[in-house]
Formats: sequence, C-alpha cells, structure tokens
Amino acid sequence: MWNKIPAIFKNKYLFVAVLFLVWLTFFDRNNFISQVRYGRILNKQRQQMEFYKSEILKDSAALDELMTDSLSLEKFAREKYLMKKSNEDIYLIVKDKDSKQK
Repeated sequence: MWNKIPAIFKNKYLFVAVLFLVWLTFFDRNNFISQVRYGRILNKQRQQMEFYKSEILKDSAALDELMTDSLSLEKFAREKYLMKKSNEDIYLIVKDKDSKQK
C-alpha cells in the first residue's frame, strides 16, 4: 500500500506545511478569511474617519467665520432660523414635493 503513494506525499515536512496552511485558512481563530473581512471593515472605517475629519474642518471654519463676522452671523440666523428685524416681513416659498411637473 505504501508503495503506491508518490514520494512527494510521503514527505512529512510537506504534509505538516499543508496541514498548517489548511489550519490557518479555515480553523484558526484568526484565519485568513477573517483577516480579509477585518481588513475590509478597517478600510471602511478609515474612509469614514477621513470623511468626518473633513467635515470637522469644514464646520470649524464655518464656526470661526460666524464668531468673527457679524454679517455672516446675521445671514446664518436669517437663513437657518428664519429670524427677522422688527420692521420686516418674511415670505416663505415652499415647493410641493408631491406635485408632478408636466
């Protein structure tokens, strides 16, 4: 029976190396499949982190502008919170989302 097996499969080092690779690929807690999945999650988290950093920089610049410039503060208050002076009237034009254009 041992005579029919090729010599390359009788090599105990090759057998142990193949067994080790199979173990790392499928059965280990930190197998290759999990590492690829964790790498994808990590890349997605890094992209989100860069997005939020850019948003923080943009918001910080806007906040700095609001704190230093009174005209931009007034513009922001009028647009965002619909504030007005005592002698002014505000008219809002609201577009109906349900109406279909022909």
